[in-house]
Amino acid sequence: MRKYSQFACVDWSGAKTERPTGIAVATMNQDGPPSLLAPHPRWSRADIRDWLLKLAGARTDILIGFDLSMALPFFDMNAYLPQWDASPTTPRDLWRLIDNICDDDPHLGSSSFVAHPEGKRHFRHSKNHIGDLFEGGTGRLRVVEQHQRDTKQAKSASCFNLIGAAQVGKSSLTGMRMLHQLDGAIPIWPFDPIPESGPVIVEIYTTVAAWAAGLPKGRSKTRNRAGLVQALKTLGSPAPARLASYDDHSTDALITAAWMQQAAQDERLWKPPVMTAEIAEKEGWTFGII
Repeated sequence: MRKYSQFACVDWSGAKTERPTGIAVATMNQDGPPSLLAPHPRWSRADIRDWLLKLAGARTDILIGFDLSMALPFFDMNAYLPQWDASPTTPRDLWRLIDNICDDDPHLGSSSFVAHPEGKRHFRHSKNHIGDLFEGGTGRLRVVEQHQRDTKQAKSASCFNLIGAAQVGKSSLTGMRMLHQLDGAIPIWPFDPIPESGPVIVEIYTTVAAWAAGLPKGRSKTRNRAGLVQALKTLGSPAPARLASYDDHSTDALITAAWMQQAAQDERLWKPPVMTAEIAEKEGWTFGII
């Protein structure tokens, strides 16, 4: 099984601003402890893209987890965007469609896609603005997202829901723009084969790491040093340097980077039984869900 010398978690954000407070990046080597990469000013989404391209150019041996969905649901309706003639049939074509429509949106934003005459039909935009093709309730889910819920491994939200604290639609759409702009520079599991060396990107869910670190369900965030140190201790990781601020984006990234260092060696997580080749090809999978 492939070995990695470094691990990184990117806690992503779909906020409209250039440098969202919700982006945090933590890295860890085989010995630990995890540490934050905290540039001044804050990270932008374009900064993250450029950092990834540098890792690709240097062939850095690193596993990078992104807290976002890397595709829209497909199998529930045999289409990513039903009733739209331009609906793609592959994730990369989906990323291209979103990026092209949002070409004029600053900061890798996604506003133009959810405002597009066809695109907007699929989303819940607000309590009083719901597209006619939004499925209602939770919204459409990918196979892995429904599986997470059915098995109580996590409680994923639908990418088609754009409201509420737990919404992941905006972050996922902006993330898909970024993935398209990488232009294949870094393999993305499970869409691509895993190379023998160099960087690899996976989709992760920070709540899975938090639960593995002993944080209770329903209270999977920690916002103080004591909670962070205890979570990392549960994962067998040393305590990090003191942080300027213990916001949940930073602590999520640190805990998840430490979890990835362990999880990467668990062969079951790379071969989840429910993930067929077709699911891997069309919808992808969340690393850590079995």
